[in-house]
Amino acid sequence: MEFHLKSPHTSGLTYNPAYHRFTIFLSVCVFLLIVAGALVTSNDAGLAVPDWPTSFGSFYKIPPMVGGVKYEHGHRMIAQFVGFLTIILAIWTQRSDCRPAIRKLGWFALALVIAQGILGGLTVKMLLPWYVSTGHAMLAQTFFSLTILMSIFASRRWIETEPQHFQDIAPVGLRTLSLFALAAVYVQLFLGGAFRHGGMHFIYHIIGAGVATAILLWTSIRALTAFPQVRPIRAAASAILGLLVLQLVLGFGAYLTRIEWGKDAAQPRMSMVLTTVAHVAIGALLLAHCFMLSVQAYRYLSSRSLAPAVAPGPKVVTA
Repeated sequence: MEFHLKSPHTSGLTYNPAYHRFTIFLSVCVFLLIVAGALVTSNDAGLAVPDWPTSFGSFYKIPPMVGGVKYEHGHRMIAQFVGFLTIILAIWTQRSDCRPAIRKLGWFALALVIAQGILGGLTVKMLLPWYVSTGHAMLAQTFFSLTILMSIFASRRWIETEPQHFQDIAPVGLRTLSLFALAAVYVQLFLGGAFRHGGMHFIYHIIGAGVATAILLWTSIRALTAFPQVRPIRAAASAILGLLVLQLVLGFGAYLTRIEWGKDAAQPRMSMVLTTVAHVAIGALLLAHCFMLSVQAYRYLSSRSLAPAVAPGPKVVTA
């Protein structure tokens, strides 16, 4: 698994600012889609529109946006827009990027958004089974991370800079730790989604939070202490630390508002909705930054078993 790219002078690749801005715009739209989806779940509006792929029997008519319909149908409208943007991304990637791996990512992004739409439809058709709803939520966050990575791969810094490699001499290298961090976040997303959709007890999410926190702390602190001179690694690790603290605070807030204070509420209260939606949104950002750290670790670091690389030193790498 290598993310090292040839120099643009030898690969023929040039930076495309319009394409890069488009990938960023798509990432923002996908993040808004995740927030919209969290609003549907937090407001118990999953079946406010009872049919799919139509909405109240129509493919194009907008139903009265009242009650839970405004959340569910609004979510569908944003999803359709994201799907349209992803089609553009896939085609544009084939025409503008000469890297075979990135072209495959373009098609993979399109496959993910199609699968996501099908899972969203199944949640309605099957009356919100927890396992389908949880898979729908996890796939959405994976798709968001993929769009973030594509924006990184399309950036000027990634394309026009030949990275300097550093040797990672630790028994458990940062490459491996970054993969552990990704796995831990995915498990926690599953446990959180399963609890949120009624398929698992809350205690498993609490236990998972403890394990994930330990792994993320280990990974980010290792990155910051061993490779502070590599700016992309330092930036991703710092963001993970900040997001982790915020996520723990929001998780505690969601527990208080939903489990303790709101357990007898007839319908979701505003405090319950806000803390839960924010918790989901920060979780998506945390997963994306774990992907970013992993990609940068594979780009800049070499393990002891690979070719010689420079040892960590004071030289700052900003590429």
